[in-house]
This record gives sequence, structure tokens and C-alpha cells, in this order.
Amino acid sequence: MAEVTLEIYKDKNNSFRWRRRAVNGEIIGASSEGYESKKACEANATRDMSGDIWEFYKDKKGEHRWRATSPANGRQVGKCTEGYKSSASCKANAKANGYPG
Repeated sequence: MAEVTLEIYKDKNNSFRWRRRAVNGEIIGASSEGYESKKACEANATRDMSGDIWEFYKDKKGEHRWRATSPANGRQVGKCTEGYKSSASCKANAKANGYPG
């Protein structure tokens, strides 16, 4: 997948969140929760996600999606932000967000 940019921003509740953008500007992954500190948000966004539980599924529209859950606390730590027509495209997106393959 092409180069990806990591963004840290504040949401409407004044919590820090992360998202990854592709070169074309589309958001390809995002945090599943807000963080009180920028440091905690950055730590989540840049941590090794290879040990996470990665789930691939089809949404209500029949499109492929992924989400990652921390085995340490069972909380969702990342998700895709759009559905994909093919499983391969979804997995390529997941790899850009830390999926070990």
C-alpha cells in the first residue's frame, strides 16, 4: 500500500484520537476510542499490533471490514473506516494499520 500518514487530533469531546490517511487523503484506519492525553494516544497508534486479535468480517452491506482488539484488556484498539468489496483489499488496508498478515 502507498505511504500512510498518521494524524493525532482532538475530537468533539476534547479527547485525543488517531487516524491514518492514504496519499489520496482517504482515512484508512482510526482509533476506536478517545484518549485523555496525546502521549497515550500516540502510544496506542504506534504500538506493535501484531499480538492483537484481528477480526475480519462483512458488514450489513456485505462489505469486508476489520477491527483489532487488545488481548490484554479486550478493548477494541483500531478499526477500518470503510467497507471493501474484496477480502484482499480489506487485508491490504489492515496491513497498513499494523496487521502482521
